[in-house]
Amino acid sequence: MPELPEVETTVRGLARYLDGARLARVELRRADLRRPFPVDLVQVLTGATVTGLGRRAKYGLIQTDRGQTMVFHLGMSGRWRIEPEELGPHDHLILETTSGHVLALCDPRRFGSVDLVPTDALDQWPRFAAMGPEPVGDGLTARHLKTALAGRSAAIKLMLLDQRIVAGLGNIYVCEALFRAGIAPLKPAGRVSGAALDRLVPAIKAVIAEAIAAGGSTLRDFAQPDGQLGYFSKQFDVYDRTGQPCTRCGSAVARFAQGGRSTWHCPRCQK
Repeated sequence: MPELPEVETTVRGLARYLDGARLARVELRRADLRRPFPVDLVQVLTGATVTGLGRRAKYGLIQTDRGQTMVFHLGMSGRWRIEPEELGPHDHLILETTSGHVLALCDPRRFGSVDLVPTDALDQWPRFAAMGPEPVGDGLTARHLKTALAGRSAAIKLMLLDQRIVAGLGNIYVCEALFRAGIAPLKPAGRVSGAALDRLVPAIKAVIAEAIAAGGSTLRDFAQPDGQLGYFSKQFDVYDRTGQPCTRCGSAVARFAQGGRSTWHCPRCQK
């Protein structure tokens, strides 16, 4: 699933073609993805000018001069294609600007979503209202985590995946951040020390920043809008490295199932 760095990379790629552009054509090539497309999507977007692009957690935001923001989620396999040579069977939403640029939202598994939300009410939109701070913003601090995790017996890894604790963190980058901070993924969240949280916050921020700079992580389906792959996967310390030597101590990286996902860690370095 595309995570925060992949969505941020996608939004930056779209901005080169959409920011300030007027949408001349909006075409829906099916009725739904994970959920039905908004019934007024074509009417609202056709002729609108894009006034800005952004991101909240794993959602991309395309703001317009009509007071409406198109909020998209890439689901498991979604990506935007810029100037496709021809449209394919999985290109479900087409945007064309007055300058002739064509952008296609491609989602083979159709686990993504598209919504229209009033721009001035984005923070109150139910999917955003309960979210915690962004991992790359000033709101994520050791003090925030200490308060949010106090008394929690659930594993620290699972708590970091809870969007109410931190918005936008996913499996890849939680595994990598916990490794950098030297914290065992099974450790009860409420028992993680203040010193460990002091290590964890900069580790989260650094992992996310490095992944964005590398264009995200291409594992199976993800590619940037221009077709380029993400290369942070070349820098993984533990994720998807079962049995390979730890980059610090040389011990074998271990994998186990946790909360319905795979977790990778170094049993020696993470306590």
